[in-house]
Amino acid sequence: MLIHLHVKNLALIEDIEVEFGPGLNILTGETGAGKSVLLGSMQLILGGRTARDMIRTGASCALVELLFQVENKKAEQALNSLGIFTEEGQVLLSRKIMDGRSINKINGETCTVGQMKAAAECLLDIHGQHEHQSLLYQEKQLEILDAYGREKIRPAKEAVRQSYEEYRKYMRALKELDTDEEQRNREKAFLEFEISEIEKAHLVPGEDEELETLYRRLNNGKLILETLQSVHSLTGYDSGQGAGEAVGTGVRELLRVTEYDTQLESMAETLQEIDGLLNDFNRELSSYVEDLSFDDETFYETEKRLDQINGLKAKYGRTIEEILEYQNTQQQKLEKLARYEENFLEARQNLKKAEEQLEKDSYVLSEIRKDYSKTLTEKIIEGLRDLNFLDVKFRIDFQRKQEFTDNGYDSIEYEISTNPGESVKPLGRIVSGGELSRIMLAIKAILADRDQIETLIFDEIDTGISGRTAQKVSEKMAVIGSCHQVLCITHLPQIAAMADTHFEIEKHQKGSETITEIHPLGERESVRELARLLGGAEITEAVLKNAMEMKELAQVHKNTRVK
Repeated sequence: MLIHLHVKNLALIEDIEVEFGPGLNILTGETGAGKSVLLGSMQLILGGRTARDMIRTGASCALVELLFQVENKKAEQALNSLGIFTEEGQVLLSRKIMDGRSINKINGETCTVGQMKAAAECLLDIHGQHEHQSLLYQEKQLEILDAYGREKIRPAKEAVRQSYEEYRKYMRALKELDTDEEQRNREKAFLEFEISEIEKAHLVPGEDEELETLYRRLNNGKLILETLQSVHSLTGYDSGQGAGEAVGTGVRELLRVTEYDTQLESMAETLQEIDGLLNDFNRELSSYVEDLSFDDETFYETEKRLDQINGLKAKYGRTIEEILEYQNTQQQKLEKLARYEENFLEARQNLKKAEEQLEKDSYVLSEIRKDYSKTLTEKIIEGLRDLNFLDVKFRIDFQRKQEFTDNGYDSIEYEISTNPGESVKPLGRIVSGGELSRIMLAIKAILADRDQIETLIFDEIDTGISGRTAQKVSEKMAVIGSCHQVLCITHLPQIAAMADTHFEIEKHQKGSETITEIHPLGERESVRELARLLGGAEITEAVLKNAMEMKELAQVHKNTRVK
């Protein structure tokens, strides 16, 4: 349950801390005192949107902290499945808002808004002032039924979802194959042309690199020949000015004096080696020049082949390997077209099997829903009678959608009759806002019992009701509070009288500022607040006496009927 709430610098709230108790926690106060701000702070933990104007004027940031004592094993298991573990049985959720952005933490560790929302949904459920309007939508009605029967409905829904994905996959496959004969013939001719063009080229991986090397050599043949002839002249023995002849002369001159100085012998040997190297180089160069040929036909054929390969690269791939891979892909497409009738028949059979499986899984899901709808209907009728719908009739009407969805084929509608002799009709055509609010209260109570959510928050569930109906709602809240922690914002004294813990929210001036504060009420203070709710601005002794009697009767009801 929620044991501690801390809100700082949020709208009219400067800094408040509240210790909530078990059972029914009632919050009352004058209109505009800040009750909605307090509820809004809790909704922020449930992933509500943040804005800069939420932060109190003059403050740099706002803070909301909710501390839960987790006593329910199902809630603890749900948290553990999210990777969240209690510390001494407690979970702390906090959200710090700064200039439109927020920092979110669970037990002191930073998390995303989505992670915090998922954690909070395991611990509390908030019913806002206008949420009951969602009951008018069939999607919400189906969502409630699925939540009620979640133990068996959830796995059945997962089976439907998987079957639907298979069904859609084969639908797409068949659609891709479903082309007219003329279009298939055009595609076949195009594929054959591309494959033939590549095949005729007889491509060899690496061939393009060799051809480019040869092309560069042939294209620069004249320059290569002139350069080699020049080098041969510079290093040769015939020109009279070549390096070979000069080195040979040097060897002969050096050998003439080595007999006079033995230290010159090593130098002479080195120069002789140089002379030998130059001689070998010149012979190799001469042989290369003699074999060198730059005929125009070879150049033309090389250039033509390169143009062919580059043309294919421009169409089918950057390398020969990519072109051949493209050819293989197109060949597979061509073979697939050749097997069109076979593939089309196979696709139709696959789709038929997928549709049959989806039909089967959707039927199973629908039957499970119908089983749960019977018990849910009974419980809703029971809950509505507790809320002063004395002659109520209620049923869940099932219709089949024309098309499959990933949630099955069920379309349901809640139908109700609140007066004797009237036939059941859809909710939107029968009930008022106050009646719709009570129906949602009954449903919330039912779902809370099944999900074991420990903390339920109701914001002005009393909208549009009074008198005997208000008393019935208060009794229902007391029943819910006997097995759950309930936080309820109300204007009705009948509901406030049932409080196990009563809080007053008030607004007052602090210097030049307006701030909202919340504080628990003792027995006498609670009676006086009830008197205010009963009598308005002027609280007389008679009103106080009436408030005291209401409080005592509420206590008797809780002691005798609730417990």
